[in-house]
Amino acid sequence: MAVQENLYLGSFPRRPDAARLELVYETFPRLKERAGQHAGTLSGGEQQMLAVGRALMSSPSLLVLDEPTTGLSPILAQEAYAALAALRRDGLTILVAEQQVPLALDLADRGYVLDHGRITLTGSSEELANDPGVRQAYLGV
Repeated sequence: MAVQENLYLGSFPRRPDAARLELVYETFPRLKERAGQHAGTLSGGEQQMLAVGRALMSSPSLLVLDEPTTGLSPILAQEAYAALAALRRDGLTILVAEQQVPLALDLADRGYVLDHGRITLTGSSEELANDPGVRQAYLGV
């Protein structure tokens, strides 16, 4: 299926909303460039954008992402988080599980550090970014 057809699936069972599709294309301009392209031929980063775009087509009140930067180059990871920040500014609540701690903390209001499936530390993103243990273990400082 083409990129645009994949996006339309995100609005199922409702009819695709042209305004919502335009929002996805504004958020991820590369998807608009590739609208007619077979989705299986997209790069890993473009496929990540498509997955998020497909989710956005359903007009969610909460967007849950697990490792959205996996396999992305540092530049694409930054672009992805810039897009997420714009969505957040527009009022979308986002829950992210992420190993790219600096990117996640820049986006987040709050953070939770998990160790073997257990929450070992929690706080505002600023508190976590300034915590010596977090800085050493996750931020390389």
